[in-house]
Amino acid sequence: MNTKLYVGNLSYSIDNSELEQLFSPHGTVQSANVIMDRETGRSKGFGFVEMGSDQQARAAISALHGKEVGGRSLTVNEARPREDRSGSGFGGGRRNGGFGGGHRY
Repeated sequence: MNTKLYVGNLSYSIDNSELEQLFSPHGTVQSANVIMDRETGRSKGFGFVEMGSDQQARAAISALHGKEVGGRSLTVNEARPREDRSGSGFGGGRRNGGFGGGHRY
């Protein structure tokens, strides 16, 4: 089992420190990160916690999955590896024949 956990349905007011405190009774917390929106600086409502061992990660899942925190029922499970998004083939190009603004020259 992976020691990195996905934590979803977080209250938007929870920060990294509070997330770490939530998981620390279940073992050593290596890291706790609430994912923030780059533009607004607000929480996106999910984060990742890395526990010290597989056993501690399992204990945290058992104790916290479905638990109500801040009026929301948490989703806690093993984090999946990040998907590579670079091969989509979209973005980066200019529209309108390569000239900016849609003007014809």
